[in-house]
Amino acid sequence: MNAPLYSQLPSHPVDLRSDTVTRPTPAMYERMLEAPIGDDGLDGDPSVAELEQDVAARLGKECGLFMPSCTMANLVAVLAQSNRGEQVVLEGTSHMYTSERGAATFTNLFYVGVPGQDGAMDLNRLADSVQSGGHKLPTALIAMETTHNNAGGTVLPLDHMQAVHAMGQERGIAVHLDGARLFNAAAALGLPPAEITRHTDTVSLCLSKGLSAPVGAVLAGPRSVLDRARTLRRMLGGTQRQSGLMAAAALEGVRTMGDRLSEDHVRARRLSDGINALGGPIRATSPQTNIVQIEVGATKMSNKEWVAALEAAGLRTRPWANTRLRCVTHRHTTDADIDAAVAAFRQVLASI
Repeated sequence: MNAPLYSQLPSHPVDLRSDTVTRPTPAMYERMLEAPIGDDGLDGDPSVAELEQDVAARLGKECGLFMPSCTMANLVAVLAQSNRGEQVVLEGTSHMYTSERGAATFTNLFYVGVPGQDGAMDLNRLADSVQSGGHKLPTALIAMETTHNNAGGTVLPLDHMQAVHAMGQERGIAVHLDGARLFNAAAALGLPPAEITRHTDTVSLCLSKGLSAPVGAVLAGPRSVLDRARTLRRMLGGTQRQSGLMAAAALEGVRTMGDRLSEDHVRARRLSDGINALGGPIRATSPQTNIVQIEVGATKMSNKEWVAALEAAGLRTRPWANTRLRCVTHRHTTDADIDAAVAAFRQVLASI
């Protein structure tokens, strides 16, 4: 007999490359089978509309727009709130700056990175970057990110977000939040997501990471912005047809998966503690959420060599920057997997 479609990921090797490896839950598959669908490019898809309304309400925004990916959601958010020749200001190690800045090559916008600490922009440097006049371009948008991927899953302090939003409002500049892992931030703070997103004008939410949906994202914000965003989505080829199949699974994730994300955070801390207890030339960060970075620069091996050696020992990780590895816990990660991951690091260390 064939295994059910919703079977869990194999326990070996342990896969901590990303929370994007999560598979849909049985309930998600059931919702997909039962979902009312339509053509979202013509007269609309009822399951997509329900997802958009639900997410917008949870994020305290007027409306939402279902997107194929969070990268597209961020791009559309930028395009919908800017004009050619303007600049977008964001923290210098943010995902939108380091991984999505290629969008500037065809938008005629300029991305300005601001130095920060743990993903939070230096407010004085931000204020300087958004000043207009003279040789400086006008700023169309300020972008924040929480949790912050390159900073190891850190959560932006709410007072920082409030200060950034206030600065934008004073200058008539919109503020966007790359909230790919927003629900992880909410779990870490013990707050509903809307308490975070009230300090932004627009926000993107990824559905295929910790929330375990198969694909997609939602962009939420004011109706005036989202109306323009819908047109831009079509121009970029992001309009999907019977996308209610995917939206139904995503809606299940949004409604049920947020409360369990703290389990991933606990296991990430166990992983960090276990690696640091090994001693030697490697050191793991102390995670706030579900991302652990391990510094291996003091060893005799490159991080790519570490990735290969760990995979041979039964653990899948990702190289990060030049001298780090990244491990991300998720729904399929068990306590036994954490023990196996620490054992893999121990095995490779012993071989050096």
